[in-house]
Amino acid sequence: MKRVWLTGALAAGLLQASPATAQDVAPILGTWAVDVTKLPVPPDARPKSVMITFSDVGDGKYRSNVDIILADGSESHGVAIYPLDGSAAPATGSNEADTVAVRTPEPNVLVMALSKGGVPGSIRIYTVAPDGNSQTETAVHYNENGIPVMRTNYFTRVR
Repeated sequence: MKRVWLTGALAAGLLQASPATAQDVAPILGTWAVDVTKLPVPPDARPKSVMITFSDVGDGKYRSNVDIILADGSESHGVAIYPLDGSAAPATGSNEADTVAVRTPEPNVLVMALSKGGVPGSIRIYTVAPDGNSQTETAVHYNENGIPVMRTNYFTRVR
């Protein structure tokens, strides 16, 4: 009986450790626009737009482009290219992150961990709705007292 349990546990572990495929990440691929009217900040402080594009760049790697036009009209363009195995990869152009790690535990879910200068940043969980036309981003960070804070951002598929 122990041998059957161990074999089953090993098989389950191997399935969880296997790399994600293009089919696994397919629902998230595309360009998404955040609904800035629902951001939990005063209207005059909200960015004018936030767009995120997830794309397959081949060779088992994916790319995220985050393009933000801030309230004052200045722009931010963040880019990261990464495998979907949870290993760390560099990010550029972002005030929030210089390193990311990404995994897709389910075909409609992408989990992204961010850090900057070796300091943990935020965790982002993107969940695509069953219709494929909208998604939520659950963003988790820690306030100045070390207390976890969560917010939800709402996206609509642009293409």
